[in-house]
Formats: sequence, structure tokens, C-alpha cells
Amino acid sequence: MKPIKGKEQISVTEAGRKGGTTTRNRHGSKFYEQIGRRGGESTKKKYAHLLSGFGKKGGRPRRPSLKESMEEENW
Repeated sequence: MKPIKGKEQISVTEAGRKGGTTTRNRHGSKFYEQIGRRGGESTKKKYAHLLSGFGKKGGRPRRPSLKESMEEENW
């Protein structure tokens, strides 16, 4: 990280935590419930056909490893 004159240097993790805390204090915990619900509804609209297939298979499929992905693409 490049130091900025007169500014405290913090890590990405610390910056994320600070931003999340500020948002929680500003909007309240209900805000996170609302945006989570909106995101879930949007995902359901866009990918309903996939989600029902995941349920029939016993849950969301595991993401393939890099090695598995490369084997599938015949690198």
C-alpha cells in the first residue's frame, strides 16, 4: 500500500469492516435484511430453472477446482 500524506494506512480487511460498521450504524440491521431479500428474489427470478435442479440433486453443486476446470477445457 502506498502511504498517503496525513492519512492512516489500513488493510483492505480493516477498511471493509469499517465500511460495514458505518453502513450498519447509518442504516440499521433491517437494511441488510432488505437487500438480502431483494438479492434472493432477483436470483430466484433469473435462475429459477437452475435452482429447482439444484434442489433435486440435493443442494447447490460444488464449484469445480482449477484442475478439474482445466481438464474439462482440454488445456
